Amino acid sequence: MKTTQRIATSSLLALSAIVSFAAHGQNAPAPTVQDAWVRATVPQQKATGAFMKITAPQPMKLVGVRTPVAPIAEIHEMKLQDNVMKMRPVDGLDLPAGKPVELKPGGYHVMLMDLPKAVKAGDTVPLQLVLEGTDGKRQTVDIQAPVRAVNASAGSAPAAAHGGAHDGHGDHKH
Repeated sequence: MKTTQRIATSSLLALSAIVSFAAHGQNAPAPTVQDAWVRATVPQQKATGAFMKITAPQPMKLVGVRTPVAPIAEIHEMKLQDNVMKMRPVDGLDLPAGKPVELKPGGYHVMLMDLPKAVKAGDTVPLQLVLEGTDGKRQTVDIQAPVRAVNASAGSAPAAAHGGAHDGHGDHKH
């Protein structure tokens, strides 16, 4: 009987360690997200940008974004190349430990594409950020981003700098 009790106790301890390890991986410190917002669209506009500051407590990478308002959400980079502002999707965005990374008009940002309807100032857009640690484990952060009209007080670049009509995608296929 004592051998059976030892095996049962050993099994419970092993199971407890596995549960504790799994819970630790899921409870890794989450990055903080500040000043998240989405640019309002006009009727018939099928794409817009989402912007924010992300600070990770440990090195990680933003590898994806999901939202119910757009079937396509991608991380993009805008940069000047040969005197032409170009936009392209990127596989991920490095988030160094403790250093805020700003997603902003004219730089890195999230593109919300193939919008089925306009997003209007005053709306709120739910975004789920997908982050990957250096160990390859993924976690998500859910945020609610208010929709802002394009104006100077929103801290946004002029509309031409962030092609509201999906400028800068050229031969980029979705």
